[in-house]
Amino acid sequence: MRKSHPVRRVVLATAATVSGVVLLLSLKPSSDPASAAAGGAASQPPVAQESAQGGAQAAGTGTVTGDAAQTQYGPVQVRLTVVNGKITKAEAVQAPKGGTSDQKTALSVPKLNQEAVTAQSADIDAVSGATYTSSGYKQSLQSALDKAKAAASQGSSQGQGAGAAQAARTVTGSVAQTQYGPVQVRITVAGGKITKAEAVQAPKGGTSDQKTALSVPKLNQEAVAAGSADIDSVSGATYTSNGYKESLQAALDQAGG
Repeated sequence: MRKSHPVRRVVLATAATVSGVVLLLSLKPSSDPASAAAGGAASQPPVAQESAQGGAQAAGTGTVTGDAAQTQYGPVQVRLTVVNGKITKAEAVQAPKGGTSDQKTALSVPKLNQEAVTAQSADIDAVSGATYTSSGYKQSLQSALDKAKAAASQGSSQGQGAGAAQAARTVTGSVAQTQYGPVQVRITVAGGKITKAEAVQAPKGGTSDQKTALSVPKLNQEAVAAGSADIDSVSGATYTSNGYKESLQAALDQAGG
């Protein structure tokens, strides 16, 4: 009986060791470090996808007005609405009027607007019977497209967020008709402030040339200094001054100021 005691002790020690190993295995985590790392990576936000959102879209979205194209029967000017780099709406903010021009404009402009949206370019057909209007439309349309492209490039280079909001952009106000001719103002806005103002249209011919040459530079300077359309009229050029302020306010409205 005494000789069997060592054997019994060996058997008991072995059993205890096996039990300890089984216990340790039962406490081991079910997932290994590699799978845990993969799970952590999957739970993080897709940075590349987030950065792709917003920036490119903002750069190619907005309203832009082309330069007025002078034709034999009057000016033609086109305004575009662009979303994500595509023309979604085209409209003529100026077109020949009076006499037979009214009928030709009514027939041709809707077709030209539709063609501009369809073609997504200024490569559109002239409307029969309205050659001059069609030619002026295409010229102003191309100007608007050039401005939209420049604005998109400038916006993307400035980046997203506040940087893009601070980018300079050019806005043209609607035409103000005065007793001596149309007045139209274009402004450059950066950081919410007017950095440049210019008259792309002003009365001309006869004494109007002299009055325009004297008044417009002063009005441009005042617009930049005031940062608004609340500027003084130039003595001796009341009609031009009033038209200037009206178009300037329209430009500011477009710029969101």
